Amino acid sequence: MAKTLVAYFSASGTTKRVAEAIAREMGADAFKITPQEPYTAADLNWNDSNSRSSREMNDPACRPALAGELPKVAAYDTVLVGFPIWWYVEPRCVDTFLDAVAPQLGYASVVPFATSGGSGIDHASQHLKELYPALDWKRGKLLQSVSSAAAWAREL
Repeated sequence: MAKTLVAYFSASGTTKRVAEAIAREMGADAFKITPQEPYTAADLNWNDSNSRSSREMNDPACRPALAGELPKVAAYDTVLVGFPIWWYVEPRCVDTFLDAVAPQLGYASVVPFATSGGSGIDHASQHLKELYPALDWKRGKLLQSVSSAAAWAREL
């Protein structure tokens, strides 16, 4: 029987709700990508060029440390990776996660999903494919609600 993991980063709770709906619908395991240093509201102020998120996103090599132990992704056939879109791409802590687990993914399918107030997922999907070309990326989806997430999960 195929095993699925829903790994997600959520700064405000929106992506968390969507990820939990997907995991519930698919009977999948869920893993929250947690930065070692939690983001504050000031950190997330994208209008402040000196905010933590702005500084991280302006540095493509930035890889914020993560808290806790990472899942053993080799046990999964499919890994869905969820995140809010920041500056048209995935947050850098998602890159930290993928840097760590990509070598273990083997033949697993990897499916991105995202939440956003105004950006699409296409640029983020392309960015992920460029950063991790060895992974078997499948078409991702921008999800705005729990009901759309559950419906998409039923289609997968």
